[in-house]
Amino acid sequence: MGVTKTDYFTGNQNQIAMMAKALGHPARIAIIEHLLKVNACICGDIVSELPLAQPTVSQHLKELKNAGLIKGSIEGNTICYCIDERAFKILKNYFTKIITKLAKQNCC
Repeated sequence: MGVTKTDYFTGNQNQIAMMAKALGHPARIAIIEHLLKVNACICGDIVSELPLAQPTVSQHLKELKNAGLIKGSIEGNTICYCIDERAFKILKNYFTKIITKLAKQNCC
């Protein structure tokens, strides 16, 4: 079996790219912002907040969960979603390094 393109990059680079890709849709940003506002909720609550169908919201939740940005716990017949703080700490550290580096250099 051949090497995939992602094998040429570090685990951290792949992880940041996956998170950034998941955040690359405005509906997912809206979901993150809603979860920050309410702390945790179920899919139905998010559907009532967004102009999207339930299957679409479920797909966006799946993408955010696969990227590690949110986590879900099963409560009866529903899944309660919340922000995964570890993922956002990783993103914060990554962007802090960039900002620190930019503050020390002059660009063309």
